[in-house]
Amino acid sequence: MDEGRSRQVVIAGAGIAGLTAALAFAERGYPVTVLEQARQLEVVGAGLQLSPNATRILRRLGVLDRLRLSAIRPEAVVLKDAATLRELARVPLGQIGEDRWRAPYLVAHRADLHAALTAMVAERPEIELLTGARVTDIAIASPNITVTSETDGGRVEVGAGLLVGADGVWSTVRSQLAGREPAFARSRFSGELAWRATVAATSAAGQAFAATGALDCVTAFLHPGFHMVAYPVSGGSAVNLAAFTKGERIAEGWSGHADPAILASAMRGTSQALARLATLAGPWTAFPIHTVEQRRWTMPEGVALIGDAAHAMTPFAAQGAAMGIEDAAMLASLVADFPADPRQSLSVWENLRRPRIEKVLRRGALNRLAWHAWGPVAIARNLVLATRPAEKLAADLDWLYGWEQRKVVRR
Repeated sequence: MDEGRSRQVVIAGAGIAGLTAALAFAERGYPVTVLEQARQLEVVGAGLQLSPNATRILRRLGVLDRLRLSAIRPEAVVLKDAATLRELARVPLGQIGEDRWRAPYLVAHRADLHAALTAMVAERPEIELLTGARVTDIAIASPNITVTSETDGGRVEVGAGLLVGADGVWSTVRSQLAGREPAFARSRFSGELAWRATVAATSAAGQAFAATGALDCVTAFLHPGFHMVAYPVSGGSAVNLAAFTKGERIAEGWSGHADPAILASAMRGTSQALARLATLAGPWTAFPIHTVEQRRWTMPEGVALIGDAAHAMTPFAAQGAAMGIEDAAMLASLVADFPADPRQSLSVWENLRRPRIEKVLRRGALNRLAWHAWGPVAIARNLVLATRPAEKLAADLDWLYGWEQRKVVRR
């Protein structure tokens, strides 16, 4: 295998994880081809939260300056009782958080982050982005990998030393290699639905939000049957709303049609102001929340799955995008630092990432339990939050927001 081909990286998927990986590898001098099956780069979803562990990486890759033009730096995460709108707790962010974790906590529309990543990719001559390229075959004859994709103009074959599957929950790379690697699993419906809406800040719904939560904060409304997270996006011109309920499986895709009565029923007993906000914000789009749990994220022949393709998680820790960004940056660093031993690089990467991902998953499960608590458990939760100072609530997140990749030294 010639040196040029051994350094070639093929990335399937031009989402947040895939484009971050492309930039991270290009920064290390690797030629990168990104294959995206959509003919046009369309962004799924609405708002997202980017904690300092993610923005620190985006800053290094030159993306943060572009994103700051439209992103918002919230002053705090505020937890409120959905029935009374009483504030239960406040985690300081803003300048306090940036000083503490050495990078900003931002909220943004997903499209704005994607646009910033795409603009940076377009400036890097090492990166070739092919849209309308659906991966149809993966041939592995170690150390050679040949990825074939179908396009409107025919077939494209790209040879590489590393294939990165960054193609999301319904990963084509994962499904194509499942027969060869039994540890590659299918996605699983979590039993949860995400209800999303984005409203103009000047609209009736935007004004209704202003009456229930601070416009410069991330506000989470807690209730036994659901919880809702709301925050400004797009330079403050819009408000992103996301509510989470139990629900039946709907379309096998990012969004589908679900009975709005599910959300209305879950919100019984909430404050009149919050119920009004939910009504004015409609119609809501329902997203089935799928997770991916599998025993392996890599193949020693030169394949790595990152982001949702490897470990799609529920959004209750607000870390889905951040974990994909961390995956991408760390993978590129390890492969570049030890180019003579790519198999070992993949193994080390997975062994280092797994404990981190598992801890984030546990945090998400804890958040969901706490946010949907009822009866004596809710009373106990409120007492704990009331007696815990803001400084301590922030310190509890140091392991998550303060994370930085450590230098790996092999002996």
